[in-house]
Amino acid sequence: MLTGKRLADIGYRAFSASMMLLTVYGGYLCSMRAYRYVQKQKHLKVAAENQDAEIIKD
Repeated sequence: MLTGKRLADIGYRAFSASMMLLTVYGGYLCSMRAYRYVQKQKHLKVAAENQDAEIIKD
């Protein structure tokens, strides 16, 4: 039979595990957002360089 201490220990471990998973998922989301931001900046820089090159050619 589960004692109060054992039940509290199981609840604490379940809560801790869920918080760890949320932290890892949050880190993943943050890193993906940063990756997309960097990729967008690179794309905009290339587009700006291509546009400048076309203006100079004319």
